[in-house]
Amino acid sequence: MSTAVQTADEVRVNTLIDELLAEFPPTKTDPVTFLGAQYDKGLAWVHFAEGQGGLGLNPKLQRTINERLFAAGAPNPVGRNPIGHGMCGPTVAVWGSDAQKQRYLRPLFTGEEVWCQLFSEPGSGSDFAGLSAKGVRDGGEWIVNGQKVWTTLAHLSRWGLLIVRTDPEAVKHAGLTAFVVDMQAPGVEVRPLYQITGEAEFNEVYFTDVRISHDEMLGNVGDGWRVSLTTLMNERVSIGGAIPAKGSGPIRDAVKAFKNSAPHNPATKDELMSLWTRAELLRLTNIRASQMRKMGDPGPEGSIAKLAMAELHKDIYSFTVSLLGAEGMLFPGGFEKIRPEHAMGNETPQKAFLRSRANSIEGGTSEVMRNILGERVLGLPGDVRVDRDVAWSKVPRN
Repeated sequence: MSTAVQTADEVRVNTLIDELLAEFPPTKTDPVTFLGAQYDKGLAWVHFAEGQGGLGLNPKLQRTINERLFAAGAPNPVGRNPIGHGMCGPTVAVWGSDAQKQRYLRPLFTGEEVWCQLFSEPGSGSDFAGLSAKGVRDGGEWIVNGQKVWTTLAHLSRWGLLIVRTDPEAVKHAGLTAFVVDMQAPGVEVRPLYQITGEAEFNEVYFTDVRISHDEMLGNVGDGWRVSLTTLMNERVSIGGAIPAKGSGPIRDAVKAFKNSAPHNPATKDELMSLWTRAELLRLTNIRASQMRKMGDPGPEGSIAKLAMAELHKDIYSFTVSLLGAEGMLFPGGFEKIRPEHAMGNETPQKAFLRSRANSIEGGTSEVMRNILGERVLGLPGDVRVDRDVAWSKVPRN
């Protein structure tokens, strides 16, 4: 423990951590039970409201919680439910009704119920606001039809965060509405999308006359764009804003490959040091961002980390595979097509090289990130948008 003087909030958090570890020793407690107790003490998302997994405190205190719990052997809540923990949970906390928060947040955090995010469509990837899946009200329910694509872990999910078009005569950003959808409801079909790695952590999802209760709406009718921004800003922080230990993660793989290669070419060493410097700059930037982050939605600055991470990971693993020589063209273990039971890792440099290609697409393409940073952070003029004031139904589409 640090000898520095602690604030009242820090004392409160550390006291609760002490209680949690004493009452539920991580190495002797079932992971679900431990995570449930962590949630009940307000140590799940410390900036959430009390009674909803939080204490209403500054989010920077979550780092203290995580460091102490993980050092004691506590389970990682992200684990099997990364989309739920990093994106859907924060969205439900901001936009959900009291009943939705009470129903969904705790089993989401414990991993008992996996979540997915149903945003992208075949005809509207980067132009998310142009989506065409529709929802039509029928009394106390909404009938949904359409297709979503690139849905991570949909095949494992119990619930999904769904955005559909409920007013085609409004401009495209205004006619969207958000719902929590039961992934086991009649009319929901999940099909695998096999990636270049041979795995299908991504899926395409079809909705055919799926009925969703009006009570499962997040926000109000027409709030879908604002709801999605909450999700997307949290997604970019979740994907790119991690704070690993110094020299860990992908750059550690590159250093290991360099040490195993021979001879050590000075130019190659220079390239490695350039990558190491970029990795350390990203780590320090994320630390600074986490310290400055306030309660509420993350801002557009989260796009900085996401963009830097995506491009850095591609460069690191391109470098790593190049060190392997001809071995880098092989795929250890074979190219077995599987539907994973969790978010997949990077077991080999070859697999990491292939998987890193997705980093500049998922969570918003690098091109979109650059537009966001240019317009919302640097204040540069925006792109020409000829459909800004045109009803979605009047916008030309393929």
